[in-house]
Amino acid sequence: MTRGPGVPAALLCALLLAGCHAAPAQPPQAPGDPFVATVQRIEPSVVLFTLNVPSDDPKKKRRLEEAYGSGVAIASGAWGTEVLTVEHVVAGARDLRATLVGGKTVRARVVASDAKDDLALVSLPERNVPVVTLGSSVDLEPGMAVGVAGFPIPDAFEDEKLGTKTSVFAGRVSSLRRDAVELDLPIIPGESGGPVFDARTGVVVALAESRFDEEKSIGFGIPIEDAKRFLRGRLHGQRVATSALKGSR
Repeated sequence: MTRGPGVPAALLCALLLAGCHAAPAQPPQAPGDPFVATVQRIEPSVVLFTLNVPSDDPKKKRRLEEAYGSGVAIASGAWGTEVLTVEHVVAGARDLRATLVGGKTVRARVVASDAKDDLALVSLPERNVPVVTLGSSVDLEPGMAVGVAGFPIPDAFEDEKLGTKTSVFAGRVSSLRRDAVELDLPIIPGESGGPVFDARTGVVVALAESRFDEEKSIGFGIPIEDAKRFLRGRLHGQRVATSALKGSR
């Protein structure tokens, strides 16, 4: 058998070294991040509240200061929209306004509140706003993946000309406390009242709140079971998805 000319050793070595520096084969593209898809479903329902409240500063007792908070649309139709939030966000509010995704701002009014459970229901004239599904906090476990959506310090973002946008944080349930879900996420001023949602399904399992003035890095959520009890008989014509109040105890 006739053999062809051999490859010189030096050339063979050069070829092998070049192969070592070649770009690695690209792995197959993974399907889209499911958390991103969940956020895209939740975001259109998140609302920014802007309001005026009496100053906490004794020297400015008669002055009004601008304050902020978040909420989430849970019922909507041709009649308008109802938004769930925490009571301390809207307590004593004057000139209450709600900004929706897209930037539209409308007047808002509190239609029900419970200071003890720190829950409130706010009505907007805006029609046919996308709504969330209220899940269950009964089956929550430490380590479960969750997200929080809201509007942290919106005035600071505006001062920096960064615009008004929903911010989303991803984290875990840290612990289940008495009447509270502890999170490994900070709840920044402005985010209180926003939805805490299951990272996989997008159902709302709690409402964001901050409890420790001296330690903002520990966040909490009001269990959605508390909110369901608060909402019984209070929603406009009880127009809420059947699944929204499922599992109440």
